[in-house]
Amino acid sequence: MTGRKLLLFAVVCGIALAQSSAADNQGPGFLDRIHKDADGKEAKYVLFVPHDYKDDKPWPLILFLHGAGERGTDGQKQAQVGLGAAIKSQEKTFPFIAVFPQAQKTWKADSEDGKRAMNILAEVEKAYRVDPKRTYLTGLSMGGAGTWSLAAAYPDRWAAIVPVCGRDDPKNAEKIKAIPCWCFHGDADPAVKVQFSREMIESLKAAGAKPKYTEYPGVGHNSWDKAYGTKELYDWLLLQQRK
Repeated sequence: MTGRKLLLFAVVCGIALAQSSAADNQGPGFLDRIHKDADGKEAKYVLFVPHDYKDDKPWPLILFLHGAGERGTDGQKQAQVGLGAAIKSQEKTFPFIAVFPQAQKTWKADSEDGKRAMNILAEVEKAYRVDPKRTYLTGLSMGGAGTWSLAAAYPDRWAAIVPVCGRDDPKNAEKIKAIPCWCFHGDADPAVKVQFSREMIESLKAAGAKPKYTEYPGVGHNSWDKAYGTKELYDWLLLQQRK
């Protein structure tokens, strides 16, 4: 084979490999992705694409916010706990697209991490056929607080929210009273006192909302394994649609 033919062969193989890599990166399953902001700054995140995903219909999506222990830049830890672990136990049948951004500091809505999470969500919505009426928000511990925060900042964005052992200012209940909510907390939580969730739920009820609340007797900070292991949670989510 001449040098010219060898070069042409290498180019063709390179194109084929690139196309194959791009196809593999579309799923299904857990995918490692990189988000670039307007300044070119990169942030790793994980995306779950259902095994039977096809773009012939709109799909429900869950944005998951991890806890303080998963902060960093590795782009992996945030998908190992909570929702990510629950998906792995039923990966081939899980019916939601799921997005796992990673915070470096906090999930407050006005923080760099909070804004990046929303930008990553928008990026996924452009790349996949997402149902805008069935976009859900959930998180645990620090991410539970972030769920309350992002819900108050973008109340028209979510079909439902699922804060797990998080805390927020009860005054924000008025802003989110129209969003269906299912909150989870362990009553023996030493890190985020259960009273925070109780107060949020009572404030939502006072504002006219009808939130669901599950409190686990004798459970400490890790109430998320039970929460995300609740099959009825996903059935309930699928029934919630934004008007």
